[in-house]
Amino acid sequence: MLSKAQISLITSLQHKKFRKQHGLFIVEGVKSVREFIASDYQIHSLYTTAEARTKMGNLPQNLKCIEVTVPEFQKISALTHPQGVLALVYLPALEKFDWTQLRKQHHLLLDDIQDPGNLGTIIRTAEWFGIQHIICSVGTVDAFNPKVVQATMGSLARMQVYYTELGEFIRQAKLPTFGALLEGTSIYETDFGDAGLIIMGNEGNGIRAAITEQVDYPVTIPGFGGAESLNVAVASTVFCSEIARQKLKHG
Repeated sequence: MLSKAQISLITSLQHKKFRKQHGLFIVEGVKSVREFIASDYQIHSLYTTAEARTKMGNLPQNLKCIEVTVPEFQKISALTHPQGVLALVYLPALEKFDWTQLRKQHHLLLDDIQDPGNLGTIIRTAEWFGIQHIICSVGTVDAFNPKVVQATMGSLARMQVYYTELGEFIRQAKLPTFGALLEGTSIYETDFGDAGLIIMGNEGNGIRAAITEQVDYPVTIPGFGGAESLNVAVASTVFCSEIARQKLKHG
């Protein structure tokens, strides 16, 4: 039986303040929890209903697994249709940038992305196309927000997401910068080279003026229909896809 203290702890992790305070975040769903168990992340505890437990297969012997009833699980789940599996996972230790590696690849820089679903989709998309690092402004939504974690469908378990002051990061990275802007060279006519920073802006305001000043190559996605603009997650997908296409083309 779940205690009030356990319920209080789990539900508090919906908020960044308490995730930071307890050093934990929530992962829900059979697939996502499996991904984190198989990753380098450390699992604090696992909560499952009896039915859902059978779907998890073999679990590490040292994993603390707590079986709960369906009504109890509904009290701790934030999903409309819970799958009966929820893990508390330790937040990763803050890592310093390995500049030698960062300067050999393309990376996504996210300037004040606010929507958890957008960030989660971008993380999942970046992994699909082989982009390993995402660098976020301090104003970007927390990657360990439960809605972000859910939207990544497990990809967060393998991705490196950093939070920093973007302007200073760009100056230190010493890589060409490509900014997703309304006015610029067509993405299909842009040579992204072997490495660079791909900057995506806020959903409503785009890239901040101070960061735009650091963009070496303004890039736009040309439209062929009547839509006013693209969602930032969709735009990020187009950029990741084009970079991957160019890498395949040039070997």
